[in-house]
Amino acid sequence: MLSNGEMAPDFELPSDAGETFKLSRLRGKPVVVYFYPKDDTSGCTLEAKDFSRLAPEFRKAGIEVVGVSPDSVESHRKFRDKYDLVVRLAADADKLAATAYGVWVEKSMYGRTYMGVERSTFLIDKAGRLAKSWRKVKVPEHAQEVLEAARALAK
Repeated sequence: MLSNGEMAPDFELPSDAGETFKLSRLRGKPVVVYFYPKDDTSGCTLEAKDFSRLAPEFRKAGIEVVGVSPDSVESHRKFRDKYDLVVRLAADADKLAATAYGVWVEKSMYGRTYMGVERSTFLIDKAGRLAKSWRKVKVPEHAQEVLEAARALAK
């Protein structure tokens, strides 16, 4: 389990914009990385729409936001286009980033266990260290809470 103050694990993933997203390229500015289970599902859609709605506020504070899930780049593009999302989405098909952040976990539903992403968000400071993390996120009001923490960090 990652702890606040530790260096955030770097990762390089393809994104919905057709580029490669590399976390370490953003050193010098705060970054929000939110991991979510699956494109176009109810909770994930609400979360992505909330982060997109607040994207101008994050940008104004100098904070980058990226959503990460195991879905493909093509799935991310369809998800982005369907809901007019403006946050960058990165495809972690091999689950390497999710594993590095400790969010690729065993889950259970209806008595069946399976591996999946535990909805989690990480606020990374300008030096690339974890400033704050949220695990087992409940979506309502979460993006606003992250924005407030990120603004405080960016000051």
